[in-house]
Amino acid sequence: MLSWQLVVFALLGLVIAGGIAWYERSRPSSRMVALVAALAALAVAGRLVFAPIPSVVATTDVALITGFALGGAPGFAVGALAAPVSNLWLGQGPWTAWQMAGWGLCGLAGAGLAALSGRRLGRLGLAAACAAAGLAYGALLDLSVMVSYGGEQSLDRYLALSARGIPFNLAHALGNFAIAFAAGPALVRMISRFRDRLEFTWRPAPALPVVLIAIVSAATITTAPRAEAGAPTDARIYLERQQNSDGGFGATPTASSNVDMTAWAMLGMEASRRNPLDLRRGGRSPLDFLRSHASEIRSVADLEKTVLALAGAGAGPRSFDGRDLVAKLRSYRAGNGSFSGYVDLTAFGVLALRAGGTPAGALERSGRWLRNAQNGDGGWGLKPGQPSTPDSTGSALQALAVAGRGPALSKGVGFLRRAQSSDGGWALYGGGTNSQSTAWGIQGLIAAGTDPASVTSGGRSPLSYIAARQAGDGHYRYSASSDQTPIWVTSQALMAVEREPFPVAAVPRSWKPGGLPDAPAGPGADAGPGAGAGSATKESQGAGGARRHKGRAGEGEPDAPGKQAGGAPAADEAALASAAAPGGTASGDDGGGPGPMAYLGGGLGLLALALGGSFLLYRKQLS
Repeated sequence: MLSWQLVVFALLGLVIAGGIAWYERSRPSSRMVALVAALAALAVAGRLVFAPIPSVVATTDVALITGFALGGAPGFAVGALAAPVSNLWLGQGPWTAWQMAGWGLCGLAGAGLAALSGRRLGRLGLAAACAAAGLAYGALLDLSVMVSYGGEQSLDRYLALSARGIPFNLAHALGNFAIAFAAGPALVRMISRFRDRLEFTWRPAPALPVVLIAIVSAATITTAPRAEAGAPTDARIYLERQQNSDGGFGATPTASSNVDMTAWAMLGMEASRRNPLDLRRGGRSPLDFLRSHASEIRSVADLEKTVLALAGAGAGPRSFDGRDLVAKLRSYRAGNGSFSGYVDLTAFGVLALRAGGTPAGALERSGRWLRNAQNGDGGWGLKPGQPSTPDSTGSALQALAVAGRGPALSKGVGFLRRAQSSDGGWALYGGGTNSQSTAWGIQGLIAAGTDPASVTSGGRSPLSYIAARQAGDGHYRYSASSDQTPIWVTSQALMAVEREPFPVAAVPRSWKPGGLPDAPAGPGADAGPGAGAGSATKESQGAGGARRHKGRAGEGEPDAPGKQAGGAPAADEAALASAAAPGGTASGDDGGGPGPMAYLGGGLGLLALALGGSFLLYRKQLS
């Protein structure tokens, strides 16, 4: 008959081996492996940093949050890796395997919470879940002491061991709660943004006969040269068809909706003269989605994007779901005029405040900070003194066009000319050229009064680079070799091909651009009430007294409202910036989903069931 210890150790080995095998069989991409490794390192650091404080570790929080944001397999891998690596400093022993299993199971628990709550667990709920995970982890380690070190194997002995460990387990749980309450939402947000950039699907091109390809190519070359600006109407139709049933948008066609991507899609449609309030799926518009997630809109970056998107739709950002988003955003501006010391956040803050009706003169302090942050090469980096990028330079140029022009604009244009790649586009930090960095550059040029068609390298303009990235269904590819996050990329590319720098003026409802019929919406979508009726001119007035402008910019100071924070792949920078900014939030609202006590009670209940079942099995074996 198998002993109690052998059964437990067999189960322990099964959990560890099964979790690692699951992660390996999921065939993670090299990018996901790198992200898991980075998070495992964070989990290790979170244990070592708090080592002087008995039982207080951030490892449990990191493992659970990884599972919550990335899924069960990555969550288990991060938790299981953290134990043996951190024990290189703290000491290996029979407890290592138990720690691997315990923290790995915390990662699985995070994935379960995500499935139950739809990743809409608020700050309190997340903190309570981490506290419950700490208690469960402590209960498992108390069991490990009884099983590993021999002696009487009974419920009474286990309870005695657990009673002695109560102070340590409570310290672990309270530490988890405090860490998750303070930093958990920002970590969820950051990991989720990286996840959105990693989740993309390669779509193989249809296998057309070689002769047909040759005929079509010849006809295209001889009879229909490709327009430099691409086909924005097709791109807008593509965006409309990607709307989810809750009214919002994700970064990819299969991703769930979030505030960040919904605001981006709204801005892309507004730049192409489609009011997103006229777009509905299942009776819900993008504005309905934002309203249902209003409590999530707290960070500087999300406030900026939302204010810009609402202003472009003609909705009032000063009275959104009972909140004045413009006043909230203004409260985050530092005394020197910056937002958290980041160039992109400050630039978008200027544009969003202008979109909300703030007079241009009241933005001069922020404009002065941006001018002082300009590098000697004429460009801007993520923060003052950091290497210049086209993304941050394009953002700053648009903001300075609103908050006091001057020689900084021409210097910024000079940087963009020198940084342009031979294919006409721009790259971020020396990487390959991509559509999003190129879109930022185009918007910056237009805001500074420079025609992007006149900025060429190797005979190619940035407009021709973006036009070459458009796929057959209308969306824009991230680069020549990657089709990641197509909804996000298309939203930004539309602003460039439409030659619309920020801020974008309000778009009239139910307006058909150029007299063309409305594009067909995706399955289940409808054009909204009154669709197809009415018309408007491109020069229609928008919020904050802004005027729309098309074609070459610079004929008068652009004075329209609205832009958003972050770039892409500067979006990875923006994710870090917004996480560091005041008011960073989790991917769900504090009031959404089950309450924190429900999760705490559920976790303790499951722990009690598991322990009770184990000891019933033990007693049955003895009888």
